[in-house]
Amino acid sequence: MHQKSKRAELKFQVSRTKSDGVILGSIIATLIAITPFVFNLYESVPDVKVWDTFLFRYESLYYESVFVLAWTLASKFIPLFLMLIWFFTCRHWWYHVLLIPIGMFIYQIIVIFDDDLSFADENELLYLLPVMAIIIPSIYLIRAQMFNKLNTVDKSMEDLEEEFKIKPTTLWGKIKQYF
Repeated sequence: MHQKSKRAELKFQVSRTKSDGVILGSIIATLIAITPFVFNLYESVPDVKVWDTFLFRYESLYYESVFVLAWTLASKFIPLFLMLIWFFTCRHWWYHVLLIPIGMFIYQIIVIFDDDLSFADENELLYLLPVMAIIIPSIYLIRAQMFNKLNTVDKSMEDLEEEFKIKPTTLWGKIKQYF
């Protein structure tokens, strides 16, 4: 009798885990699907130099139009958003490389709000060099380890990739592994 209750409890936990994965997957798919609508939110911003609302007042000094600022911001935010989803859901060994374009988009968004610069895509490579200096050699070393094991052990590339995958159980666990 006691063994049957443990089996029933285990079945409940497995079905709960699967349903949690389906719910999370559905949320992520919905977020990806609505990105064209989120991108087009810039069209609701007025084409004026100073935008006054009951929440804030924004004056666009460089762009001279809040509409242009919103369009520029949307063109950087949506790819950043999609890259972050890809980074937090990717299970391949190379997913750390995604930090490079993520850093680039974050830098570009910061530059957009800095009205003193004349070009939004000016020197991001200089700021990304330290990030790239860590990530690119790390990825190369992981790749070298994989090919070394591939040549010395009778495993397929898929088996080795599975071995190198980092699989935290939660989104918070995946975030914590970087800090």
